[in-house]
Amino acid sequence: MNARQVLAQAVDTALEATVVLSFSRVGYDVRSHLFAWSDLTERPMAGKVAIVTGATSGLGLSAATRLAALGASVRLLGRDIGRTEAARRAIMERTGNPDIETGVADLAVLDDVRRYAEMILRYHDRLDVVINNAGALVRERQITVDGLELTTQTHVVAPFLLTTQLLPLLSRTPGARVVTVSSGGMYTERLDVDHLTVEPAPSDEFDGVKAYARAKRAQVVLNRRWAERAAATGVTFHAMHPGWVDTPGIQTALPAFSQRMGPLLRTPEQGADTMVWLATARDPLATNGEFWLDRHRRWTSKLPWTRTSAGDAERLWTWVSDRAGLGITDGPEPVATP
Repeated sequence: MNARQVLAQAVDTALEATVVLSFSRVGYDVRSHLFAWSDLTERPMAGKVAIVTGATSGLGLSAATRLAALGASVRLLGRDIGRTEAARRAIMERTGNPDIETGVADLAVLDDVRRYAEMILRYHDRLDVVINNAGALVRERQITVDGLELTTQTHVVAPFLLTTQLLPLLSRTPGARVVTVSSGGMYTERLDVDHLTVEPAPSDEFDGVKAYARAKRAQVVLNRRWAERAAATGVTFHAMHPGWVDTPGIQTALPAFSQRMGPLLRTPEQGADTMVWLATARDPLATNGEFWLDRHRRWTSKLPWTRTSAGDAERLWTWVSDRAGLGITDGPEPVATP
């Protein structure tokens, strides 16, 4: 590395250590200039097909819009037909790309996920990108029709099911990628499979923030396991977190945090940048199963007690497979997550 690159790496490392500066728009602004990020237009997506879940607002809408602007055939997945259609019209108007389709599925209903995957497999002969972005932070315990806690199902079990169902099509598409949108909040929690289950405690003892962080930790662990188990398919799996972003979800779920951080929050476009980069750029294909922020690989644990053992990673895989009705138990020997 030359002197400028060494300096850039040193600044990036210092930013990451601060957390607040790293996750805020300060981190994005400094890194994007320091590393002279490309605008990704050198990687046109014409002829490629991308699915974005949770695409009606915030990060999902921003990522879908960027992919459409690059020429991709974008498939928007939302749970409300009106909002999903409104997103489609907005993306078409903004980008001029007419190849935007909608699908409706509630991740809180696993049969919806199965039906959507079947539709994609029936009508498409390629699938280049899946961005698992959908999810929400809820304050009260809710149990889905499938008997699972809502946060766990929508963030962990449903994306796992969708990825599994779509894997045959992804594996037939050279250079296909799966991108999972996690959260920096996962750094505060270790993987705890027992707490992903429905707890008998009363609803007023439910901690939505903790449930969200645990689910996001589980996503990152599963991302690494997918990279190991599906290595022979040629599909690349990466997870990322967007930093602290000013989205409708944050405003609703964490209003005090949203107000306190104010102008330090990233825009949805800034938050979505790394997920679009992971979906389109060449560099992410050189690795697999990594965790990213601002186009750089990051540690998945900042505290020793949040590290995931190989046994717990395998237990999670088995638990999620069973809850998704898949029973996927074969694969390589489990590997601990650093």
